[in-house]
Amino acid sequence: MSVRRCLAALRSGILLSGILCLGACATVHPASRQHWAKVNGHALYYETLGHGSGPPVLLLHGGGSSIHGSFRHQLAVLARHRSVLAIEQVGQGHSPDVPGPLSYTKMTEDTAALLEQLHMPPVDAVGYSDGGILALMLAVRHPELVHRLVISGANISPGGLTDDDLAELRAEAPFNAKAAGDDDNPDDTADEELDGADEDPPVSEKLRQLWLYSPTPDELNPELLKRIHQRTLVISGDHDAIRLEHTMMIYRALPDAQLMILPDTGHSTFGARATWVNAVLLAFLAEP
Repeated sequence: MSVRRCLAALRSGILLSGILCLGACATVHPASRQHWAKVNGHALYYETLGHGSGPPVLLLHGGGSSIHGSFRHQLAVLARHRSVLAIEQVGQGHSPDVPGPLSYTKMTEDTAALLEQLHMPPVDAVGYSDGGILALMLAVRHPELVHRLVISGANISPGGLTDDDLAELRAEAPFNAKAAGDDDNPDDTADEELDGADEDPPVSEKLRQLWLYSPTPDELNPELLKRIHQRTLVISGDHDAIRLEHTMMIYRALPDAQLMILPDTGHSTFGARATWVNAVLLAFLAEP
Protein backbone atom coordinates (compact mmCIF):
# COMPACT_ATOMS: atom_id res chain seq x y z
CA MET A 1 0.00 0.00 0.00
CA SER A 2 1.21 3.52 -0.78
CA VAL A 3 2.24 6.01 1.88
CA ARG A 4 -0.56 8.35 0.80
CA ARG A 5 -3.27 5.73 1.36
CA CYS A 6 -1.78 4.83 4.77
CA LEU A 7 -1.77 8.48 5.82
CA ALA A 8 -5.35 8.90 4.60
CA ALA A 9 -6.38 5.88 6.67
CA LEU A 10 -4.63 7.34 9.70
CA ARG A 11 -6.45 10.65 9.33
CA SER A 12 -9.78 8.84 9.20
CA GLY A 13 -8.90 7.05 12.44
CA ILE A 14 -8.80 3.57 10.87
CA LEU A 15 -5.26 2.58 11.79
CA LEU A 16 -5.34 4.14 15.22
CA SER A 17 -8.36 2.04 16.10
CA GLY A 18 -6.21 -1.05 15.52
CA ILE A 19 -6.86 -1.78 11.84
CA LEU A 20 -3.94 -2.18 9.46
CA CYS A 21 -3.90 -0.06 6.30
CA LEU A 22 -4.48 -3.26 4.37
CA GLY A 23 -8.07 -2.92 5.56
CA ALA A 24 -8.48 -6.09 7.66
CA CYS A 25 -9.93 -5.71 11.13
CA ALA A 26 -7.71 -6.94 13.93
CA THR A 27 -9.07 -8.51 17.07
CA VAL A 28 -7.32 -9.42 20.30
CA HIS A 29 -6.03 -12.97 20.28
CA PRO A 30 -8.00 -14.90 22.94
CA ALA A 31 -4.78 -16.03 24.66
CA SER A 32 -3.33 -12.51 24.80
CA ARG A 33 -2.93 -10.81 28.16
CA GLN A 34 -3.27 -7.05 27.99
CA HIS A 35 -1.05 -4.77 30.09
CA TRP A 36 -0.14 -1.15 30.68
CA ALA A 37 3.20 0.18 31.84
CA LYS A 38 4.58 3.61 32.59
CA VAL A 39 7.87 4.17 30.78
CA ASN A 40 9.81 7.40 30.52
CA GLY A 41 6.91 9.30 32.04
CA HIS A 42 4.08 8.09 29.81
CA ALA A 43 1.76 5.12 29.31
CA LEU A 44 2.63 2.24 26.99
CA TYR A 45 0.35 -0.66 26.05
CA TYR A 46 1.67 -4.19 25.54
CA GLU A 47 0.43 -7.76 25.32
CA THR A 48 1.93 -11.08 26.36
CA LEU A 49 1.00 -14.52 25.14
CA GLY A 50 2.37 -17.99 24.60
CA HIS A 51 4.93 -20.08 26.40
CA GLY A 52 7.81 -22.30 25.53
CA SER A 53 11.55 -22.62 25.70
CA GLY A 54 14.08 -20.33 24.13
CA PRO A 55 14.38 -16.55 24.15
CA PRO A 56 11.10 -14.63 24.23
CA VAL A 57 9.98 -13.03 20.99
CA LEU A 58 9.55 -9.25 20.92
CA LEU A 59 7.14 -8.00 18.24
CA LEU A 60 7.58 -4.43 16.96
CA HIS A 61 4.74 -3.24 14.70
CA GLY A 62 4.78 -1.04 11.62
CA GLY A 63 4.35 2.72 11.72
CA GLY A 64 0.79 3.82 12.44
CA SER A 65 -0.33 0.22 12.93
CA SER A 66 -0.75 -2.01 15.99
CA ILE A 67 0.19 -5.43 17.35
CA HIS A 68 -2.66 -7.23 15.64
CA GLY A 69 -2.58 -5.01 12.59
CA SER A 70 1.01 -5.98 11.79
CA PHE A 71 1.22 -9.52 13.22
CA ARG A 72 -2.25 -11.03 13.26
CA HIS A 73 -0.99 -13.96 11.11
CA GLN A 74 2.04 -14.59 13.34
CA LEU A 75 0.70 -14.33 16.91
CA ALA A 76 -0.88 -17.76 17.25
CA VAL A 77 1.97 -19.47 15.38
CA LEU A 78 4.66 -17.91 17.55
CA ALA A 79 2.71 -18.43 20.78
CA ARG A 80 2.71 -22.20 20.22
CA HIS A 81 6.50 -22.23 20.47
CA ARG A 82 7.62 -19.17 22.41
CA SER A 83 6.55 -16.58 24.92
CA VAL A 84 5.71 -13.37 23.06
CA LEU A 85 5.89 -9.75 24.15
CA ALA A 86 4.27 -7.25 21.76
CA ILE A 87 4.42 -3.48 22.26
CA GLU A 88 2.37 -0.64 20.81
CA GLN A 89 4.49 2.47 20.46
CA VAL A 90 3.44 5.91 21.64
CA GLY A 91 0.55 7.42 19.67
CA GLN A 92 -0.16 4.11 17.89
CA GLY A 93 -2.56 1.30 18.62
CA HIS A 94 -3.78 1.62 22.22
CA SER A 95 -0.84 3.71 23.46
CA PRO A 96 -1.79 7.39 23.81
CA ASP A 97 0.11 10.13 22.07
CA VAL A 98 2.34 12.58 23.93
CA PRO A 99 3.27 16.15 22.96
CA GLY A 100 6.11 16.59 20.51
CA PRO A 101 7.31 14.78 17.39
CA LEU A 102 7.61 11.04 16.99
CA SER A 103 11.18 9.82 17.25
CA TYR A 104 12.77 6.48 16.50
CA THR A 105 15.26 7.18 19.27
CA LYS A 106 12.52 7.80 21.83
CA MET A 107 10.58 4.71 20.74
CA THR A 108 13.76 2.62 20.98
CA GLU A 109 14.40 3.90 24.51
CA ASP A 110 10.77 3.23 25.47
CA THR A 111 11.17 -0.35 24.23
CA ALA A 112 14.44 -0.83 26.12
CA ALA A 113 12.94 0.65 29.29
CA LEU A 114 9.99 -1.75 29.14
CA LEU A 115 12.26 -4.77 28.60
CA GLU A 116 14.34 -3.72 31.58
CA GLN A 117 11.28 -3.01 33.70
CA LEU A 118 9.96 -6.52 32.96
CA HIS A 119 13.41 -8.08 33.63
CA MET A 120 13.33 -9.77 30.23
CA PRO A 121 16.21 -11.98 29.09
CA PRO A 122 17.67 -11.17 25.67
CA VAL A 123 14.85 -11.29 23.13
CA ASP A 124 14.44 -12.33 19.52
CA ALA A 125 13.25 -9.00 18.12
CA VAL A 126 10.91 -9.26 15.13
CA GLY A 127 10.23 -5.90 13.51
CA TYR A 128 8.04 -4.94 10.57
CA SER A 129 8.67 -1.66 8.70
CA ASP A 130 9.16 1.00 11.42
CA GLY A 131 9.44 -1.90 13.85
CA GLY A 132 12.40 -3.20 11.86
CA ILE A 133 14.11 0.16 12.30
CA LEU A 134 13.48 -0.04 16.05
CA ALA A 135 14.84 -3.60 16.18
CA LEU A 136 18.08 -2.48 14.51
CA MET A 137 18.40 0.53 16.79
CA LEU A 138 17.71 -1.61 19.86
CA ALA A 139 20.56 -3.93 18.84
CA VAL A 140 22.89 -0.95 18.31
CA ARG A 141 22.01 0.91 21.51
CA HIS A 142 21.19 -1.98 23.84
CA PRO A 143 22.91 -5.10 22.47
CA GLU A 144 22.59 -6.85 25.83
CA LEU A 145 18.80 -6.91 25.37
CA VAL A 146 18.81 -8.65 21.97
CA HIS A 147 19.51 -12.29 21.11
CA ARG A 148 18.77 -12.17 17.37
CA LEU A 149 16.81 -10.07 14.87
CA VAL A 150 14.21 -10.43 12.15
CA ILE A 151 13.49 -7.28 10.14
CA SER A 152 11.20 -6.71 7.17
CA GLY A 153 10.77 -3.53 5.15
CA ALA A 154 13.24 -1.53 7.25
CA ASN A 155 15.26 1.44 6.04
CA ILE A 156 18.18 3.25 7.65
CA SER A 157 17.49 6.62 5.99
CA PRO A 158 14.58 8.32 4.18
CA GLY A 159 16.50 7.73 0.96
CA GLY A 160 15.69 4.05 1.33
CA LEU A 161 12.06 4.73 0.37
CA THR A 162 11.07 4.44 -3.27
CA ASP A 163 10.89 7.64 -5.28
CA ASP A 164 7.11 7.34 -5.55
CA ASP A 165 6.64 7.03 -1.79
CA LEU A 166 8.96 9.95 -1.08
CA ALA A 167 7.07 12.05 -3.64
CA GLU A 168 3.77 11.17 -1.96
CA LEU A 169 5.09 12.18 1.44
CA ARG A 170 6.34 15.51 0.10
CA ALA A 171 3.09 16.16 -1.74
CA GLU A 172 0.97 15.86 1.41
CA ALA A 173 -0.09 19.26 2.73
CA PRO A 174 1.61 19.93 6.09
CA PHE A 175 -0.54 20.23 9.19
CA ASN A 176 -1.94 23.73 9.80
CA ALA A 177 -2.95 24.15 13.43
CA LYS A 178 -5.11 27.23 12.80
CA ALA A 179 -6.95 25.63 9.89
CA ALA A 180 -7.41 22.40 11.85
CA GLY A 181 -9.14 24.39 14.57
CA ASP A 182 -11.63 25.91 12.07
CA ASP A 183 -10.64 29.27 13.45
CA ASP A 184 -11.89 31.66 10.74
CA ASN A 185 -13.16 34.49 12.96
CA PRO A 186 -11.83 37.75 11.44
CA ASP A 187 -11.86 39.37 14.88
CA ASP A 188 -9.33 36.95 16.37
CA THR A 189 -6.29 38.59 17.92
CA ALA A 190 -2.70 37.87 16.90
CA ASP A 191 -2.09 36.30 20.30
CA GLU A 192 -4.90 33.81 19.73
CA GLU A 193 -3.47 32.93 16.32
CA LEU A 194 -0.06 32.32 17.89
CA ASP A 195 -1.64 30.09 20.53
CA GLY A 196 -3.28 28.00 17.79
CA ALA A 197 0.04 27.57 16.05
CA ASP A 198 1.34 25.72 19.09
CA GLU A 199 -1.25 22.95 18.72
CA ASP A 200 0.32 19.50 18.62
CA PRO A 201 -0.16 17.96 15.15
CA PRO A 202 -2.07 14.68 14.74
CA VAL A 203 -0.20 11.38 14.67
CA SER A 204 -0.63 11.14 10.89
CA GLU A 205 1.37 14.35 10.44
CA LYS A 206 3.95 13.24 13.01
CA LEU A 207 4.40 10.01 11.06
CA ARG A 208 4.76 11.91 7.79
CA GLN A 209 7.51 14.04 9.32
CA LEU A 210 9.15 10.95 10.84
CA TRP A 211 9.22 9.14 7.49
CA LEU A 212 10.46 12.22 5.61
CA TYR A 213 13.41 12.97 7.88
CA SER A 214 14.28 9.80 9.81
CA PRO A 215 16.14 7.65 10.60
CA THR A 216 18.89 10.23 10.87
CA PRO A 217 22.55 9.33 10.31
CA ASP A 218 23.06 9.49 14.08
CA GLU A 219 20.33 6.88 14.57
CA LEU A 220 21.35 4.39 11.88
CA ASN A 221 24.06 4.19 9.26
CA PRO A 222 26.16 1.39 7.68
CA GLU A 223 28.93 1.77 10.26
CA LEU A 224 26.44 1.31 13.11
CA LEU A 225 25.03 -1.78 11.39
CA LYS A 226 28.51 -3.31 11.39
CA ARG A 227 28.36 -3.30 15.21
CA ILE A 228 25.34 -5.63 15.22
CA HIS A 229 26.76 -9.10 15.73
CA GLN A 230 23.45 -10.81 16.48
CA ARG A 231 22.30 -13.12 13.71
CA THR A 232 19.75 -11.25 11.59
CA LEU A 233 17.15 -12.32 9.05
CA VAL A 234 16.47 -9.54 6.53
CA ILE A 235 13.15 -9.81 4.65
CA SER A 236 11.83 -7.77 1.73
CA GLY A 237 9.23 -7.97 -0.98
CA ASP A 238 10.62 -7.80 -4.50
CA HIS A 239 8.60 -4.59 -4.99
CA ASP A 240 8.70 -3.34 -1.43
CA ALA A 241 8.21 0.28 -0.37
CA ILE A 242 11.91 0.10 0.52
CA ARG A 243 14.19 0.06 -2.52
CA LEU A 244 15.74 -3.36 -3.06
CA GLU A 245 19.24 -1.91 -3.35
CA HIS A 246 18.78 -0.24 0.05
CA THR A 247 17.72 -3.55 1.61
CA MET A 248 20.76 -5.21 0.04
CA MET A 249 22.99 -2.51 1.54
CA ILE A 250 21.56 -3.25 5.00
CA TYR A 251 22.03 -6.99 4.48
CA ARG A 252 25.65 -6.57 3.37
CA ALA A 253 26.51 -4.23 6.25
CA LEU A 254 25.33 -6.68 8.91
CA PRO A 255 28.10 -9.08 10.01
CA ASP A 256 25.87 -12.15 10.42
CA ALA A 257 22.81 -11.86 8.19
CA GLN A 258 20.52 -14.00 6.07
CA LEU A 259 18.34 -12.64 3.26
CA MET A 260 14.86 -13.53 2.02
CA ILE A 261 13.37 -11.69 -0.97
CA LEU A 262 9.74 -12.66 -1.52
CA PRO A 263 8.56 -12.82 -5.16
CA ASP A 264 5.55 -10.81 -6.35
CA THR A 265 5.32 -9.14 -2.94
CA GLY A 266 5.08 -5.55 -1.78
CA HIS A 267 5.69 -4.06 1.65
CA SER A 268 3.19 -6.28 3.50
CA THR A 269 5.38 -9.35 3.82
CA PHE A 270 3.97 -10.56 7.15
CA GLY A 271 0.41 -10.15 5.91
CA ALA A 272 0.41 -10.99 2.22
CA ARG A 273 2.95 -13.84 2.47
CA ALA A 274 2.27 -15.18 5.95
CA THR A 275 2.60 -18.85 4.96
CA TRP A 276 6.07 -18.34 3.52
CA VAL A 277 7.23 -15.92 6.18
CA ASN A 278 6.00 -18.00 9.11
CA ALA A 279 7.80 -21.15 7.94
CA VAL A 280 11.12 -19.33 7.50
CA LEU A 281 10.62 -17.30 10.68
CA LEU A 282 10.10 -20.39 12.83
CA ALA A 283 13.06 -22.17 11.25
CA PHE A 284 15.32 -19.14 11.78
CA LEU A 285 14.28 -18.70 15.42
CA ALA A 286 14.82 -22.43 16.06
CA GLU A 287 18.44 -22.32 14.88
CA PRO A 288 20.99 -22.83 17.68
